Amino acid sequence: MPRYLVTSALPYANGPIHFGHVAGAYLPADVYVRYLRARGEEVLYVCGTDEHGVAITLKAEQEGVSYAEYVARWHREIKAYFDRFGIGFDIFTGTSRCPYHAAASQRFFEVLRQRGYVNERVEEQWYSEAQQRFLPDRYLQGTCPNCGYEQARGDECPRCGAWIDTRKLGNPVSLVDGSRPVLRPTRHWYLDLPGLLQAGLLDWYDGRDPAHPHRPWKANVVGQVRSMLADLRERPITRDLPWGIPVPLPGADGKVLYVWFDAPIGYLSATMEWCAAQGEPEQWRRWWQDPETRLVHFMGKDNIAFHVLVFPAMLLGQGDAWEGKSFILPWAVPADEFYNLQGRKFSTSGGWYLDTERFFARFHRDAARFYLLWSGPENADTEFTWEGFQSVTNSLLADKLGNFASRVLKFCERRYANRVPAAGGSLDRHPLLEAADRSWHELGGHLDRHEFVAACKALIGGCDALNQFFDALAPWKLAKSSAPAERARCGDALERCLAYLELLSRRFAPFCPGAAATLRGMLGAAAVAPALSWGPEAPGHPPARMPAGAALGAAGVLFQKIPDEVVQEEKERLRQTAAAVGA
Repeated sequence: MPRYLVTSALPYANGPIHFGHVAGAYLPADVYVRYLRARGEEVLYVCGTDEHGVAITLKAEQEGVSYAEYVARWHREIKAYFDRFGIGFDIFTGTSRCPYHAAASQRFFEVLRQRGYVNERVEEQWYSEAQQRFLPDRYLQGTCPNCGYEQARGDECPRCGAWIDTRKLGNPVSLVDGSRPVLRPTRHWYLDLPGLLQAGLLDWYDGRDPAHPHRPWKANVVGQVRSMLADLRERPITRDLPWGIPVPLPGADGKVLYVWFDAPIGYLSATMEWCAAQGEPEQWRRWWQDPETRLVHFMGKDNIAFHVLVFPAMLLGQGDAWEGKSFILPWAVPADEFYNLQGRKFSTSGGWYLDTERFFARFHRDAARFYLLWSGPENADTEFTWEGFQSVTNSLLADKLGNFASRVLKFCERRYANRVPAAGGSLDRHPLLEAADRSWHELGGHLDRHEFVAACKALIGGCDALNQFFDALAPWKLAKSSAPAERARCGDALERCLAYLELLSRRFAPFCPGAAATLRGMLGAAAVAPALSWGPEAPGHPPARMPAGAALGAAGVLFQKIPDEVVQEEKERLRQTAAAVGA
């Protein structure tokens, strides 16, 4: 039986994250993990902050704080942001705080070098004589060799978008102290990606490696990888920096592993840390070296190349050097496109973002979760709009889902003393209930295939069928009938509605866990099935009969509707926030 190791791209500890990040890499993973657990699967969900690299050292130095203090602050803020959304990691660590990360990264480097997949070269790099150190590209500003823009970064020109060979930057100056650097030779190490491609990486990617099967790649994955394969080169894996994982070689003082090299190893070191915390430090091997494990990476499209080419190459290049066993390779990479806000990219510095404190003080967390999934960027860039959020909350969550629950429970309260009515089974088969069965049975397949938009629609489709069932049976009319058979049919209808509400509370839980728990509370003693069980229900196998006479809870409101004036207020506030910073 397979087990699932699920990861989300490590957020960079260099600034805030936003709804776009959550929609693309973290919320889908959280829903997938909750679904797998409800189905009874063995799952581990690991993540943490990426805490090394030039951007971090530069910002920390500009702020005058230590590197450790700087990343610790952003680690706390990022974790708090995920907590707001109810993202349930098994472990959320960081690459500078995990006690296993440095040793694991250095071992990866050493094994690749010993197996001939790391090459050493001496090249020129800009050196600050004032600071007595080499300057990475992000520490530099100068003239773009492509378009002549005089404030180009050392790695990219913001005007023409060209990637820059830092050595060709004209009139470079240090962003730290304004001094002018000089070119000096320095030694660095490079990962031989072309060699690893021929050593088995291409066979795995193309599906010709029976030992490492994977799911069909999404179209966006294929497009990015095809582009990279057309110009695959060696990639530098070391830098001259005072912060990072030291290169484990004599004479390599002041040199660290490049952040892109050590960051994905963070998935492995996080697993090691989690297993050690469980008192089983060697169990990480079950997750990383047992072919029964399915490794699933969630991320945005900007991380595709690292998770489909670079990290698998690093894993493949280890061979059996880790106690005679090889590593598993990714089984699925459900990469998403970008998620924007009201027609523009999210930008905290540009004032174009959703204030976390304000948002969650006014709106239901689970409404946000459901809307981000409903509008998710699975196959194309999509966006959060206030009108869309209002429509999904009001028309789908409040009306089709919440209102159905309220109608059923309040009717039972009035007519059946707030207890489950006895049922004779006359409605165990009904076309509208079978339609709900089909919709909710499709949910699992969609979630298995990481089709979260379709899963949301299937969930609402089932609610549609149940609302139609309630209206078609018109229990308020049956209850007033003088015919005993009609009154009995009323009880049968309400019992079926309650049974499907109980099933809904479980189908709904991966998407909106808080609201699902609230619904189960409303069902009271009638919610007899395990709260996290996905259940065996399928077309032709309706929910089990509810216990007659079981006490129900108090009916309540699952989702509050959002008034038009609130939407207009939030749109205006967004516009004013952006205008205040000149964006």
